Amino acid sequence: MDLLYRRATALLLACLATAAGAAEVHEHELDNGLDVLVEVDQRAGVAVSMLWYHVGASYEHRPITGVSHALEHMMFKGTEQRGSGEFSRLISREGGEHNAFTGRDYTAYYEALAADRLGLALELEAERMHQLALDEAAFQREMQVIREERRQRIADSPEARAFERFSATAHVASPYRDPIIGWRHDLARMGLADLEAWYRRWYVPANATLVVVGAVEPEAVFDMAERHFGAVPARTPAPPPEGREINTAPGERRVTLTLDDARVPLLYMAYNTPSLATAEEPRDAYALLMAAEILDGGGSARLPEHLVRGEGIATSASARYSAVARLDTLFSLVARPSDEGDLDGLAEALQAEIRRLREEPVGEVELQRAVTRLMAREVFERDAPMGRARQLGRLEATGIGWRERERFEERIRAVTPADIQRVARRYLQPQRRTTGRLLPDEEAS
Repeated sequence: MDLLYRRATALLLACLATAAGAAEVHEHELDNGLDVLVEVDQRAGVAVSMLWYHVGASYEHRPITGVSHALEHMMFKGTEQRGSGEFSRLISREGGEHNAFTGRDYTAYYEALAADRLGLALELEAERMHQLALDEAAFQREMQVIREERRQRIADSPEARAFERFSATAHVASPYRDPIIGWRHDLARMGLADLEAWYRRWYVPANATLVVVGAVEPEAVFDMAERHFGAVPARTPAPPPEGREINTAPGERRVTLTLDDARVPLLYMAYNTPSLATAEEPRDAYALLMAAEILDGGGSARLPEHLVRGEGIATSASARYSAVARLDTLFSLVARPSDEGDLDGLAEALQAEIRRLREEPVGEVELQRAVTRLMAREVFERDAPMGRARQLGRLEATGIGWRERERFEERIRAVTPADIQRVARRYLQPQRRTTGRLLPDEEAS
C-alpha cells in the first residue's frame, strides 16, 4: 500500500510539471508602481487578465463595513468616457467573459478573451482604475441590490446568520470578524462619499497587481501594460491596517444561537492559527494544511470515516484550513448531528479527533494519501489559466508573494508526522478554540 501511494504521488507530480508546462513567471513594475506578472500558456489561444487591488473587507472599519464590495459593484457602472454597461458589451462582443469578486484581503477583476484581444481588457481596466464615474442615483440603486443580496444570502438563511455570529466571535479583535458584504446597519447608512474616498485611497497603481496568463509574449504584455496603465497617475496608497498577531490565544469562547427558522442543529468549531503570512515558519502553515487534509480529505479521511460511517453520530463533518491569508486565520470544523447524535456528543467526538492529532503520529500510508490528494488538487487548479492567475494574484495580494507557489511541492513533501503533531499541540488547544451551536427553536416550531 505504501508503494502504491508513492507511485500515485510520483505520477501526480509528473502531471503537475506537465500542467505547469515548466512555465516561468515574468515580472515587471511600471514607473507608477503597478506590478505586472505574466505566465505563458500556449495550449489554448486565450488569455486571462486579472487586476488585483490589495484591499478588501479586512481593511475596513465600522461604520463602513462592506465598502470594498460596494465599490466592486460600482466599478461596472461606467467611467468618464463610457456609460454603464458598455464595459460588459465590449467584452461580450469579443466573445469574452468578465466578472469580479471581493475577499477579505483583496478585490479582483478579471477578463478571459482570445489572446489577441487582451489589449481591450487592459484598456478598460486602466480606464476605470482612475476615471470611474460615481453617480448618486446609480449608487443608490446598487445599494438596494446589495442590501437585497445580504437579505437573501444571510438574513434568510439560519445557517449563514449563525456562521456570521460565530465568525465574529472566533476572530475576536481581528478585522476578519466583519462580513465581506458588510453589517446590515452599515449598509443602510453608507454614502457615496464613503465609497469615493475608498476608491481614491486604495485604487492606485502601487496598490495593485496585474496578472496575465495565457498565449502571450511577456514583453508584449509589458509594453501593452505600459501603453494603457502608464498614464494612470502614481499615488502612494495608505499602509494596510495592522492586526497580524492579535489572535495568539484569546481564551476559549462559546456562542449559541437559537433560531425559529432553523430546522436542524449545527456545530461549528474553530482554532485561531497563523497563516503563511504570519507563521513564524512556513512549515507550520503547511503542517496545518496537512492536518486538515488528514481529517477531511475525501471519503477515507478521519472525520467521514469515524463520525459519519463509523459511529454514525453525524450526517456530515468537515475540516478546513486556508494558509493564504494576510492575517491570522482559523482551523475550522463543521458537523451536523444525525438522528442518533447530539451536539454535546458530536463536540466531544471532534475534540477527540483533535486530541488524536496531538497525541499520535500520523501513519506513513495515511500521510501519503493526504499528499496525493493535495497534489491532485494542485494539478487541477494549475491546469487552466484562470486557476494559475488566481494563485498568483492571491499570493501577491496577501503579502505572501507569488514565489511561494513554486515551493508548494517541496513544502508539502517535507511535512512529517512529527510536524503535524507539533502544530496540533501548539495551535489546536482549548484556549484557542471557539465553539458555536445553531439550535432550532422547538417552541416556535
